[in-house]
Amino acid sequence: MLWNRKVKALLFAVFCAAGFVFLAAFSRDRQSEKICKKVNVKIDNEYNNYFLSESEVKALLTRNGVQPLIGTKKGEIDLKRLEMRIKSHKFVREAQVSRDLEGNINVFIQQNRPIARVLSATKDVYLDEEGNQLPLSQLYTAHVIPVTIDAALTSGTKTFFQDSVGVPYLHLLKFIEKDPFWGAQLAHMHIDGKGKVSFLTQVGDQQIEIGKPARFEEKLRKLFIFYREVLPVTGWEKYSRLNVEYKDQIICE
Repeated sequence: MLWNRKVKALLFAVFCAAGFVFLAAFSRDRQSEKICKKVNVKIDNEYNNYFLSESEVKALLTRNGVQPLIGTKKGEIDLKRLEMRIKSHKFVREAQVSRDLEGNINVFIQQNRPIARVLSATKDVYLDEEGNQLPLSQLYTAHVIPVTIDAALTSGTKTFFQDSVGVPYLHLLKFIEKDPFWGAQLAHMHIDGKGKVSFLTQVGDQQIEIGKPARFEEKLRKLFIFYREVLPVTGWEKYSRLNVEYKDQIICE
C-alpha cells in the first residue's frame, strides 16, 4: 500500500512537471508569434543636447526601412543586433533595447556630450569627455569652447586628447565646461607649439595665459580672485594680457 502511494505521488509529480513544461513552451511559442505594433524611442536630453532625432534612431533600427520592425513577429527580432546598430552612431553613448509583453520595442538612448570644439585648417569636430572626436550635426550646435592646437604638437593625430601628453588638456577642458564662471567667460582656447595654453575672454577682451596645464585649478583660482577683487577697481578694460603661468604671481599688461 505504501509503495502504491509513492508510485502515485511520483507519477503525479511527473505529470505536473510535464504539464508545466508544455504550458511554458506553449506560452513561449505564443509570445514569439506576437507582432510588433509600435517602436517607442526615448532619448535622454539631460544636458539639452539634440544631436539625435527619433527619426534617425528608427532609420538605424530598420536600416532605413529595409528591415521594418512594425509587423514583424517578436521571435524574429534580435534585440542585441538592434542595440549594436544604434551604438554605431557617434552621438550615442549608451543604448538599451527591450520589448514589452505585447511584443512592442522600447529604445532608451543616452547621448554623448561634447565639451569642446576642435578647429583646424583640416577639421572641425566636437570633443567628448573621453577625448573622442564627434562629427558636427545638422540638427544642433553645442555651445562649447572652441579649441585650436598648433600643428607641430598634434602631428595630425586623432588621439591627442587621449594620450599621455594630451590628457591634462582634456582635464582642463572638462573643468572649464563644468565651471559656471569660466564656462561663460572663456571664449577660445589655444595650445601653442610648446604646449602652453592661452584664452580669449568674453568680457574684457583679454588674453589669459596659464602656461602648461599643470596646476590649472590653482592658476584659475588665483585669476578668479584677481577678477573679483582687482578688475572691479581698475576697470575691466585696463589690461589686455593676464599671465598666471608662474607660481605666486600675476603678470598684467
